Amino acid sequence: MTLRQRIISIATGAACIMGLSSCNYNSLVEQQQTVDQQWAEVENQYQRRSDLIPNLVATVKGYASHEEKTFTEVTQARANATAINIDANDLTEENLERFTQAQNKLTGALKSLLAVSEAYPDLKANENFRDLQVQLEGTENRITVARGRYTEAVKEYNTAIKKFPTMIYAGWFGFTPKPQFKATEGAQTAPTVEF
Repeated sequence: MTLRQRIISIATGAACIMGLSSCNYNSLVEQQQTVDQQWAEVENQYQRRSDLIPNLVATVKGYASHEEKTFTEVTQARANATAINIDANDLTEENLERFTQAQNKLTGALKSLLAVSEAYPDLKANENFRDLQVQLEGTENRITVARGRYTEAVKEYNTAIKKFPTMIYAGWFGFTPKPQFKATEGAQTAPTVEF
């Protein structure tokens, strides 16, 4: 093979690789943007929940002022949860785990706050409290949907960067796997119901 044939062969090979990679590159960019968008929606729904909490605490405080420990726990859990902001570019297993733990602590504190309402019939009958409870329930549903959409977008993206031939050059262009939400510890065990 002459030098000219080698150069043509190398140039043809490089052109083929560039052609294939540019098509897949654009697809990877779109998938990464979808993951980022879905992550923003997850954060948006958690923020919505966080914004409801002060009103919920204030309403419950009006009826159950001696439940100060519960109010403090909810307020602290909310502050901890809102303090963790993760940019879509910094989504790592560790960052997502910290975020999830803070959100789970807030969920637990909210459950305690709502349990307090059981001891106060007037509170349960209060229209503002009922409205806030409905909004909170709707927000929890939205969080579940947003997390599901994020999970699906991550699955598609992570699968795409692991397929051949994309896996060869995905790392060159900075496409790395995105983390998934994991079930909370003990989630596979059904709660015990006692009567």
